[in-house]
Amino acid sequence: MFSRALKPVASVAAQNGAKNFSTTSQKNFKVAVAGAAGGIGQPLALLLKQNPLVTRLALYDLAPVTPGVAVDLSHMDTPAKVTGHKGPEELAEAIKGADLVVIPAGVPRKPGMTRDDLFNTNASIVRDLAKCVAQNSPKAIMAIITNPVNSMVPIASEVLKKAGCYDPNRILGVTTLDVVRAAAFIGEINGVDPRSVSIPVIGGHSGVTIIPVLSQSQPAVKLTSQDQIKALTGRIQEAGTEVVKAKAGGGSATLSMAFAGARLAGAVLRGLKGESNVVECAYIKSDITESPYFANPVVLGKNGVEKNLGFGTLNAYEKELLKAAIPELLKNIKVGEEFVKNSK
Repeated sequence: MFSRALKPVASVAAQNGAKNFSTTSQKNFKVAVAGAAGGIGQPLALLLKQNPLVTRLALYDLAPVTPGVAVDLSHMDTPAKVTGHKGPEELAEAIKGADLVVIPAGVPRKPGMTRDDLFNTNASIVRDLAKCVAQNSPKAIMAIITNPVNSMVPIASEVLKKAGCYDPNRILGVTTLDVVRAAAFIGEINGVDPRSVSIPVIGGHSGVTIIPVLSQSQPAVKLTSQDQIKALTGRIQEAGTEVVKAKAGGGSATLSMAFAGARLAGAVLRGLKGESNVVECAYIKSDITESPYFANPVVLGKNGVEKNLGFGTLNAYEKELLKAAIPELLKNIKVGEEFVKNSK
């Protein structure tokens, strides 16, 4: 059901038999990564540099190392041209003309922190980046990784509304990591290649708002009791905390998040290119539940979100999970919207 990520190009030259790259059937897409020098940003940029649909890769960050990251990546023998942009004065140039802006910028979680603890710092970052997108590339698709995603997507939406260029189909919260984790865990349980697992994860991107629809897993999850289902659900919901604890103060989920972000970015670009039936889960403006933003499978096309596929039939347990998620989502969304309303 869900589109797989484009496979990394281990050696384009080896695949083509020469250093000649064929671009006749490709579109020219510029992707900007805001927060490109960070723990997610660098591996994300590495993966995007390997994507044949990316012809220009603009890396932006406050960190002085950012131009060096660009130079480092530019030595890879893949066609995308990489530019590095550091500091607020170079942000506009990074964003200008972008087809897709991927935002992992912000502070990461540390032990004992919830995603809500990150709000004040990260909200300002996303607000300012959204303003820059509105001014320099208002038609760009924004894929927001910055936590808490449940609040950041409403913030970007309200900023673009103020700027008069809001298109709900072009602002996505990246919840792909929840899908990736669910597939990885189910693959382990079932003893199968996790890439063969199709599993929708709906709701939002924190704690109880993460709802893995295990009843719709293909292949079916090989669990025999409801207690096992609850345990797997809880593990998926708290998988980020599992990483934070395992890194013992050394960071949060960066590598798996970069992988998931690159997967969604690749799907967005395939949709922009005109490929049909590109499906991923994403957190978007929605009217299918009481929550005005909600994650579930969507079709991606030439204008971003082409169709909201909803979430099908839930079993009794999943309905209870949804019931618990909605109040939390509503709270998260209100916090984001109020932040923009009270901003100068």
